[in-house]
Amino acid sequence: MILENERWAVTITETGAELTAIYDKKQQTDLLWEGAAPFWRRHAPVLFPHVGRTWGDVLRLNGRVYPCMQHGFARSQVFTAVQEGKETGIFTLCANEETREKYPFDFVLCITYTLGEKELQVRWQVENRGHDPMPFTIGGHPAFRFAEKEGKKEDYCLYFPGKEELSYCRLDTRHGTAIPEKVYRLKTDGGYVPLSDGMFKEDALIFDGGQIEEAWLYRKDGTPRVGLRSRDFPNYGIWSMVGAPFVCLEPWQGRCDDCGENRDFSEKPDAVVLAAGESFQKEYQILVP
Repeated sequence: MILENERWAVTITETGAELTAIYDKKQQTDLLWEGAAPFWRRHAPVLFPHVGRTWGDVLRLNGRVYPCMQHGFARSQVFTAVQEGKETGIFTLCANEETREKYPFDFVLCITYTLGEKELQVRWQVENRGHDPMPFTIGGHPAFRFAEKEGKKEDYCLYFPGKEELSYCRLDTRHGTAIPEKVYRLKTDGGYVPLSDGMFKEDALIFDGGQIEEAWLYRKDGTPRVGLRSRDFPNYGIWSMVGAPFVCLEPWQGRCDDCGENRDFSEKPDAVVLAAGESFQKEYQILVP
């Protein structure tokens, strides 16, 4: 599906209802990572029914365990395009035999993309059509590329409006789960933080406590490239690969397990537990200057 207006040209694939291209006509540049070797092969997957990895790669639900993969299954499922307009596209994924083997709930996940003058809105709606409470986490994972095809992180910085300092934890790279007892400080210079490959040698930076509501990728010369606004998200990830010409800005409702975590999924911090017949909505915006 292609959405387009005077500012944007956006491509979305039915697999994962994933953004695969964002072209900014004013800047005459592609904003989204193209998903190419030798780096990450995805673009902007939707993470559902859980964000990140779980301890032991299983979901613990009501005394049972279900096998799961990092970031859940939605990113690999084929969605149905239920509405296509010039500036709006809507996709849905319903529970099926394959998803119930990993996640025993009757859900509907609806993803809506809407173009504005200077923003691309991404909205998620999750509906519980079953009879039992349904726990889940959900998140975004858009990768924003540098303007140069082989650009270096040292030529860019991140900007967090109004933030003097942020705190984050790291992952245990053996298990892909968080080490929350080790807290690090990210001090800014008027909100700006230089990018470097060294930031990502131990994988992602994980921010809890709703610290980040807006983040921008800037050139070192002070030119804004692309931003992301995500109000009321309790968790956030920032990730890249060493040598890769992109950075991911990831708003999350809930995150990966902590190391050694063996609680029921419904008891996870920041997980949503949706009652039968209820629905949940969350949205974020991709911004251009």
